[in-house]
Amino acid sequence: MPTMNYNKLWKMLIDKGMNKKDLRLAAGVSTAVIAKLGKGDNLTTDVLLKLCNVLDCDISDICEVVRNDSKK
Repeated sequence: MPTMNYNKLWKMLIDKGMNKKDLRLAAGVSTAVIAKLGKGDNLTTDVLLKLCNVLDCDISDICEVVRNDSKK
């Protein structure tokens, strides 16, 4: 089953000199959302759009779908 990968988000935060708390406060999201990001859990598009708005980017700039080939 495919999973989400937010490595692009963490790199963008570093590039912008932001930390997770800065992002959380600027986007108005909860600590639970930040924890879900850290675990690679799924988030609603509303949350992803809030993050994109703060970071001035597209969704594809902060996350990607990783397909796990379980048919090997």
